[in-house]
Amino acid sequence: MKGRYLPIAEAAIPVTDWGFTRSDAVYDVVHVFQGGFFRLSDHLDRFERSMESRRLRPPEDRSAIEAVLHRCVALTGLQDAYVAMVALRGRPRTAGSRRPADCENHLVAYALPWIDVIPPDVQARGAHLWIASTPRVPDASVDPTVKNYQWSDLTTGLFEAHDNGYDTAVLCDADGFVTEGPGFNIFIVKDGRVLTPDRGSLHGITRRSVLELCAEMGITATIAPIPRALLEDADEVFCATTAGGVMPVSRIGKRIVGNDRPGALSSKLKQDYWQRHAEGWHRTQVRPLVAIP
Repeated sequence: MKGRYLPIAEAAIPVTDWGFTRSDAVYDVVHVFQGGFFRLSDHLDRFERSMESRRLRPPEDRSAIEAVLHRCVALTGLQDAYVAMVALRGRPRTAGSRRPADCENHLVAYALPWIDVIPPDVQARGAHLWIASTPRVPDASVDPTVKNYQWSDLTTGLFEAHDNGYDTAVLCDADGFVTEGPGFNIFIVKDGRVLTPDRGSLHGITRRSVLELCAEMGITATIAPIPRALLEDADEVFCATTAGGVMPVSRIGKRIVGNDRPGALSSKLKQDYWQRHAEGWHRTQVRPLVAIP
């Protein structure tokens, strides 16, 4: 935080920081697997695009941000980690200003032990997914390709899911097309084809990885509009995110998918995803402390 490395329990931002008061921040998360970042360059690319979109310019350039991430992980000694980079608007230099350009933007980065958005035991039996009645915020209002902390609609979807005894939720837009869930992209399998939504969704790095794996396996995979009825009639469903990888689903609302367990293709993609990690796919070795400025 502002050039200092400190234990996560001691990290804090002022209550008047617009990153807190207005959720005026963008972020990205990259994971470390067995001592190596996965697709670090892709995450940095997306973080740069998000900052540019929201006119956030912390003092650190890309190479400095990358070095900070390496050092955060190296200081923890973690082999498997959840690593975040956040650009916050900060506080106005002039008291009372309402001009975003008057704020001192700044970077926060941290490394935590590995996190699964859907716990491993739930992934093993297949997640139970609730289709929320809350519509996703329109793309024209909040660009979902800019990774942000505007989670009010997603959190309301989680309330619904948990109130009804489900593990997590997926949201549709106001026109009834599937978007994404709280922290993950959604995929369906129908008649041997893999589909993922073309709207209301982050352009996930794990989503990209799944599409690449499908291409290698000769499976037709398409980014396309997915009406709710197609999700409910899917042969298989799975989620994808940095914090969990490929995560199979076994129930959509009251419908049991397949045999109430992870589907064959979902399981194969999950297996291949982690096997490719072990082989060094898109890997950047975490630098030791002595090699980090």
